[in-house]
Amino acid sequence: MSSPLNFHLAQYDGPLDLLLDLIRKQQIDIKDIPIATITSQYLEYMDKAREMDIDLGAEFVYMAATLIHIKSKMLLPRDPALEEEGDSSDDPRQELVDRLLEHERFKNAAEMLQQKRMIEENVWSNPQIKSFVSEDDDPGLAITLFDLVKAFGEMLERVKNRPVYEVESADVTVVDMMRYLRDQFLQVGPDQPVFIMRVFELQRTRRAMIALFLAVLEMVRMQAVVVTQKDLFGEIALQRHGSFDQVFSSEQPMAAIDKDYI
Repeated sequence: MSSPLNFHLAQYDGPLDLLLDLIRKQQIDIKDIPIATITSQYLEYMDKAREMDIDLGAEFVYMAATLIHIKSKMLLPRDPALEEEGDSSDDPRQELVDRLLEHERFKNAAEMLQQKRMIEENVWSNPQIKSFVSEDDDPGLAITLFDLVKAFGEMLERVKNRPVYEVESADVTVVDMMRYLRDQFLQVGPDQPVFIMRVFELQRTRRAMIALFLAVLEMVRMQAVVVTQKDLFGEIALQRHGSFDQVFSSEQPMAAIDKDYI
């Protein structure tokens, strides 16, 4: 006879990871989540975790309560006036969808960085490369995007203890922040760096910081900038790449990025 516990219970970093996994495995449109089905599967996972004495933490319980709350709101009849106008802003799932999309972007970025780290660990440099490098060249310390992610995480922790001013205005986009960084480079001059943590500190909302961070990742990917650090534990800076002007010479790459973050 098969054991009643003959199943694999995957571990997740948080409730959003679990929800994303449930949604992707069933190829569900993340913007049109069947909340009753997902809630049922989420609660089933929690029941199995309890059977195996796995401590999921308070955030999993909170998400379960959130799903049940959303499910109960969706059972209520909608305002006929809103249905006639085609207004979807009253969808109780929207806030959850926004959180899932934001979490997925960070998760994909983390996976990309992990792949980059694995590639770098398996690449051997030629010891004789020094003979081809001029003594005047100063490449600075080796720094990866992992250092940038760590610094960004520390910045988010620091801003929790300061007042954040949420201003009602148009949403800041990743492309907006790419243009903002381009303007920062134009202000400091052609050979001068832009110290990224100083720019982060100027942002007044968490959303703006996230958009700025994603903009940096996009500019690195497009080879518009490189991440540098002159001294050990020094400030992380962005330097113009040789393709900087070429990247910003056309609006077409910007339009493509804008579509990716809709």
